[in-house]
Amino acid sequence: HVQLVESGGGLVQPGGSLRLSCAASGSIFSTYAMAWYRQGLGKQRELVAAITSSSRTNYADSVKGRLTISRDNAKNTVYLQMNSLKFEDTAVYYCNRGFYIISGTYRPYADWGQGTQVTVSS
Repeated sequence: HVQLVESGGGLVQPGGSLRLSCAASGSIFSTYAMAWYRQGLGKQRELVAAITSSSRTNYADSVKGRLTISRDNAKNTVYLQMNSLKFEDTAVYYCNRGFYIISGTYRPYADWGQGTQVTVSS
């Protein structure tokens, strides 16, 4: 089991930026695939962005070109840089550890952070 702690959420105006961080426990963080999910009010949790152990990335179509996932293995941390934020980006954002299946699709393990709220409002 890996402990994940998110931070960096907050209130931002449309068009603004935020950077989320997720600190992970464990000495083999560099071998993990990681991802960010989000869940809006009354909506299902959805995959936003994922990153392999070698830093290959994939994104939901709704966030391509605006959100960027990255990792710093020396700090056991994964980031989500969020630019050009929209009202519809409002959600609780969760960090997750997972894996990729042979098709290249990300699958989550049951390791989740507590979530961090992002609210986009004018």
